[in-house]
Amino acid sequence: MIRRHGQLSVVQIALVLTMLVSMAILGHADVTLPALLADHMVIQRGLPVHVWGTAAPQEAVSVTFRGETKSGTADDDGRWSVFLSPGEAGGPFQLSIKATNTIVLNDILVGDVWVASGQSNMEFPMTGLANAQAEIAAAQYPKIRLFLVKHKPADYPLENVESKSWAACTPETVADSSAVAYFFARNLQQVGVPIGLIESFWGGTAAESWTSLNALSADASLMPVFSARAKTLATESTTVLHLQREEREFQQAVAQAKADGKPLPWRQWHPDFAAWAPAALYNGMIAPLTPFAIRGVIWYQGESNDGPDRAPLYARLFQTMIRDWRNAWGEGDFPFLFVQIANWNTAAEDLWPDVRNAQRQALTLKNTGMAVTIDIGDAVDIHPKNKQDVGLRLALAARAIAYGDKVEWSGPLYRQVTQEEHALRVWFDHAGGLAAKGAELTGFEVAGADGKYSAAEAKIEGTSVVVSSPAVPTPVSVRYGWAANPSCDLFNKEGLPASPFQAPE
Repeated sequence: MIRRHGQLSVVQIALVLTMLVSMAILGHADVTLPALLADHMVIQRGLPVHVWGTAAPQEAVSVTFRGETKSGTADDDGRWSVFLSPGEAGGPFQLSIKATNTIVLNDILVGDVWVASGQSNMEFPMTGLANAQAEIAAAQYPKIRLFLVKHKPADYPLENVESKSWAACTPETVADSSAVAYFFARNLQQVGVPIGLIESFWGGTAAESWTSLNALSADASLMPVFSARAKTLATESTTVLHLQREEREFQQAVAQAKADGKPLPWRQWHPDFAAWAPAALYNGMIAPLTPFAIRGVIWYQGESNDGPDRAPLYARLFQTMIRDWRNAWGEGDFPFLFVQIANWNTAAEDLWPDVRNAQRQALTLKNTGMAVTIDIGDAVDIHPKNKQDVGLRLALAARAIAYGDKVEWSGPLYRQVTQEEHALRVWFDHAGGLAAKGAELTGFEVAGADGKYSAAEAKIEGTSVVVSSPAVPTPVSVRYGWAANPSCDLFNKEGLPASPFQAPE
């Protein structure tokens, strides 16, 4: 029997207890951290140390690091954020966060943090190298720390990423890491500080996917990005059916090949539908990183922007993306170092050079550097296996631009062209000791007012090259390395190759 005279019933008591427990849970939610803030991480030296996360609304949170304690309070949505004083490189340190619960992070280093991003040539893992076994076995660098972001497109900017968390660089942890990023970090060991690599990339993706909607929509000249997406969406249902049929046929071909004891068939590659949406990868894989202070970015991408609807936009789009990321991090013009796409026999013969030229034009932005790879690609493989030189050339750019070392970091870069009698003189920067790697200098072409290019004779004179052709008595324009897989043999004395170009611009 339930008593109801002046006393709470058993049912009422149970309801009250449930309410009290629920209120206690809501009022004392454990403090949490984003995936970036974890054991073994590298914190950027010389900038305020940002620690953030979630807790119960209005909950007090204190953070202690290197003997300093700062406090904050979670807002009504449960977000909290604390900044501690900048410091010099060093470690290992311990970082603790205290609210109703306490989190202690161990083995924290302070040094320089670099974001490595782009598409498949940045994603190319250590296991894909020609000498992978030897390189992986030698990858014992406890002061290089790795943080690999999982693929994640999103419709809006996320606040966290998915990752296996930070790990010290060892043969066991480096195998699936970016080879370019690893060789970049390895070549920065002489800087003498810990290096953190945040690896956020996705093979076969376009630059517009890595740029925010705010940046894309603010520029009317980039509206074709949205037009291209609209065309994709309009045909998506048909595309899905086609892919399903293709997959059925592929599985049938695999089964037949196994039954006949023949090599398995090659699977046709297709872009990931979700990953190609404008801003999708910025939202899911870059925006969540921006509260974390960094030293700079290394970038390897461009191959997916070689189509007729994308290549003409790439110069504008790429520079927009660089400015967009700098604005999102709020650290000013941090170093943004990128790789110019390598030589390769592609069907996009007429547009591959345009993408390279668009990349070169991005050097007009402050604190940018470009690693030219026109001499180390693979004519039959879009993923050349020599990533050692790519990482080295990016590291040279970092040493000069980010660290102020007096090193030559670039091959010859076009500066200007002047008219001579029946010839053009091309002037270069980074042109100490210009030399032809082969028996003679090749790769130059000139054109007259009709715009028809002919192969040119080229002669090195100091820091310039004089070009002419009997077929073009009055040349008005010149280009170099203007092909998908060109013959290019102009280098400087440091053995760095000249970038392809077309001039006047």
